[in-house]
Amino acid sequence: MKFIMSLDQGTTSSRSLLIDRDGLIKNMSQREFTQYYPREQWVEHDPMEIWNCQKDMMNDVLNNEGVTMDSVAAIGITNQRETTLLWDKNTGLPVYNAIVWQCRRTAELCYDLKNKGYEDVFRKKTGLPLDAYFAGTKIRWILDNVEGVREKAEAGDLLFGTIDTWLIWKLTKGAVHVTDVTNASRTLIYNIHTKEWDKELLEILNIPSSLLPEVKSCSEIYGYTDKEEFGAAVPIAGIAGDQQAALFGQMCLKKGDVKNTYGTGCFTLMNTGETAVESKTGLLTTIAWELNGKTVYALEGSIFMGGATVQWLRDNLEIISTPQECDKLAESTENNEGVYLVPAFQGLGAPYWEMEARAELSGMTRGTNKAHICRAALESIAYRSKDVIDIMQKDSGMELTAIKVDGGASRSNILMQFQSDMNRSNVIRPKSIETTAMGVAYMAGLAVGYWDSLEEIQQMWKEDRVFSPEMSENNSKKLYKGWIDAVKRCLNS
Repeated sequence: MKFIMSLDQGTTSSRSLLIDRDGLIKNMSQREFTQYYPREQWVEHDPMEIWNCQKDMMNDVLNNEGVTMDSVAAIGITNQRETTLLWDKNTGLPVYNAIVWQCRRTAELCYDLKNKGYEDVFRKKTGLPLDAYFAGTKIRWILDNVEGVREKAEAGDLLFGTIDTWLIWKLTKGAVHVTDVTNASRTLIYNIHTKEWDKELLEILNIPSSLLPEVKSCSEIYGYTDKEEFGAAVPIAGIAGDQQAALFGQMCLKKGDVKNTYGTGCFTLMNTGETAVESKTGLLTTIAWELNGKTVYALEGSIFMGGATVQWLRDNLEIISTPQECDKLAESTENNEGVYLVPAFQGLGAPYWEMEARAELSGMTRGTNKAHICRAALESIAYRSKDVIDIMQKDSGMELTAIKVDGGASRSNILMQFQSDMNRSNVIRPKSIETTAMGVAYMAGLAVGYWDSLEEIQQMWKEDRVFSPEMSENNSKKLYKGWIDAVKRCLNS
């Protein structure tokens, strides 16, 4: 039997999955890797550790299934999107650690560009605000701050890539330097309307075009794994940034379909069809995917702290040891007792886009305990999702009746129920919440004929549970008002 191998390279871990013709995950291997915080609000990864971790997981999943690379029909790659690295194309070595999407080190550069009047130029061409979140200013930082790097770049000796590009370059032993439209659309230097690297934006950021990968669709053969290293020349045939892959994996193929992924961050995407809808309220306009020459766009609300908020409770406060313990503690109290956590640990994303915001825990009394804090943490994830879903409806002019959910934190029944209560809509969880990995597997499979059509793939998506509103509308409005008041205090502090 042949499988599709999906490489899911995330913010905190690398995973490899083997998926069969019925769309079932036959095996999965996963390992966390190191997070580096060299300064306040700086976040980095070691690109070589990411590569070695991902390669190990490829070998592990094959060994666990008792097969070799000869049993893989194609590979699809999905990745943490805006994380940025540059490497020497001659030595294959990174010139600096990968700067992670969460990193805020380029906030001052963004403010400077805004003050010079460039905000509208970037937004109209890329669909993105000038924010440290995106890759373009991270490239500029490496060029300006790492000794000798700009000179190497000007000489044509360096390559830029998001993590998908880096993995493909390594898998093909340096033969292929590509990305796809979804990852390119998160760089601040790619015009999502003309679908080209934009010369004006490159000039503004002083980035040499020689660094840039070729931009491809999400479903085609880009190259082959190096046979000497991997034992077989397997086609690499699917690429999509993690959130776009999840939108596809949820089979949100119709205009107006919405999914929310509860991963390290939370990311809500709405399929807007072949129209790039310009947001008036702080959402991102982005490319959802390109298949068979057709480009589909999406509106996106990006929330920097989703499941990472629960990790903060575990790793920093040490009041829980597992996410399941957070659920149990939250369920042990009937309500939040007025406690609100605004998780602005890395600033606030959509719709606020406040890079300097700091997290705030408010409303505590002498009776506050860790159960209230756990409940406030879970509720904050739902509140932030409601923030973006509400304005998404305004921007699109479409009212939502259902939200498809996925990602690790979507396993939390208390969180999913609270999300339904807050949004007054059904929340639908599929049987497989690994929709990110599934989405890019489908793309790769379509490219090599493993599956014949989208219609065939749609039949594989199965519903697990539907959460419907149970809380009274008055109570949900009261709780959300308390959240808005907490955000205002956070922004004004």
